[in-house]
Amino acid sequence: QVQLEESGGGHVQAGASLRLSCRPSGSMFSYAEAWFRQAPGKGREFVASINWNGDLINYADSVKGRFTISRGSPQNTIDLQMTNLQPDDTAVYLCSAKGNTYWGQGTQVTVSS
Repeated sequence: QVQLEESGGGHVQAGASLRLSCRPSGSMFSYAEAWFRQAPGKGREFVASINWNGDLINYADSVKGRFTISRGSPQNTIDLQMTNLQPDDTAVYLCSAKGNTYWGQGTQVTVSS
């Protein structure tokens, strides 16, 4: 089993930055792989993904140039640096592992205009 714990969410003003982290734990070793987000009343949306050694990265068009995904410390963690946050970025941000088999509970990001 894999547990994923997200941290770093908060309530900020438009234009601010936040850094999210996702840490895997549990009986099965795993790399955290991707960030998704879910806004109220909407489906889960892909944000960014990174492979195990960090040399293959993908972003949703809506966050390109503003968000940066990276491997953290230890290497199986992932971070999401979010800059120039906008009200449309308001959502619960969740990380996933093992091809989206495992999910964290999420961390709330709220951006006020």
